[in-house]
Amino acid sequence: MSNLTIRDVNVILTAPEGINLVVVKIETSEPGLYGLGCATFTQRYLAVATAIEQYLKPFLIGKDPHRIEDIWQSAMVSSYWRNGPVLNNALSGVDMALWDIKGKSAGLPVYQLLGGKCREAAAVYRHADGRDEHEVEDNVRKYMEQGIHYIRCQMGGYGGRGHQLRQPENPLPGAYFDPNAYARSVPRLFGHVRNAVGWEVELLHDIHERLVPIEAIRLAKQLEPYRLFFLEDPLAPEQLDWFETMRGQTATPIAMGELFTHPREWTPLIAGRLIDFIRCHISAIGGLTPAKKLASLCEAFSVRTAWHGPGDVSPVGHAANLHLDVSSINFGIQEWYGFSERIQEVFPGCPQLRNGFAYPNDKPGLGIDLDEKKAADYPCDNRLPAWTLARTPDGTSVRP
Repeated sequence: MSNLTIRDVNVILTAPEGINLVVVKIETSEPGLYGLGCATFTQRYLAVATAIEQYLKPFLIGKDPHRIEDIWQSAMVSSYWRNGPVLNNALSGVDMALWDIKGKSAGLPVYQLLGGKCREAAAVYRHADGRDEHEVEDNVRKYMEQGIHYIRCQMGGYGGRGHQLRQPENPLPGAYFDPNAYARSVPRLFGHVRNAVGWEVELLHDIHERLVPIEAIRLAKQLEPYRLFFLEDPLAPEQLDWFETMRGQTATPIAMGELFTHPREWTPLIAGRLIDFIRCHISAIGGLTPAKKLASLCEAFSVRTAWHGPGDVSPVGHAANLHLDVSSINFGIQEWYGFSERIQEVFPGCPQLRNGFAYPNDKPGLGIDLDEKKAADYPCDNRLPAWTLARTPDGTSVRP
């Protein structure tokens, strides 16, 4: 294998569940030896595809795929400007595919190359939403019956829905919500759910940056009696200086990071012990190589991992999350979207969920494959999701 080289790099765009996914396939000079990686940036998937096909592909052809660190470092700086979501996702697809190739070459699952298992499987959390407290409670109970022990509770999605809006004339189109009504509704929701289902289940909530900093701090304090497992994304990346104030005001555990793309965003929060869980979207920070280093940095400061795992992470990306989860001593929890039969047909080898735990398989590499013919049956749609155009009642555009 010493003469192994990268022969070709291809981008597969597919949307089996109506969510645009980007997968990179790297083929080697060894017949039948290839790797898959997740490069999914749903809202800008065509830009990522262009970056891979027009820039990274010619950069990679002929290189030794085993030199993962060198390829990552040199590719990151090859555009001079770096650490943006488009280029990071493009590099992530390459990076994961190289780890997949290395595992297949060694005949080992990637978690073995990362130091081996610390645990057999990863505990996951699922999302329970509803129009009111009672519907949320019903959905929480359904997950509990499935063996899920960690459940994120939302009422009407991010920022809530169905609030009476006081608006000026001729409001612009958008996904409107009332931050104040939303903030008032959340303690009521958790009071109801705790009283209904008790304390033997872990509850979570995602603010999704929908409140101004002082209101996020107030809400974190109000939620203390309900003992959340964590409160997610209470502040935006642009508001990092507020985390010190938040930490001094509340004991509610904080999870942060799904929008991070640059080390200067997460480093001060970790070193300052201002968060409890790191939530990065692994492809948005550049793949497995930086994520493993980030997990080690977090370990030194008693911060646990909770990698981003929604529907706009491909099954390849979910598999990569799990290989990190089972090999990182400071694993905390894994967000879990779930795989439909359609997704599993397109991506054979999807990780399995049993009684609240997700299991990576023991196949070499990431353990997952892609049926390109079936993937082609589900083309992507170049249309922005409506929820990204969030507005407050007077029409002001705010963070989605």
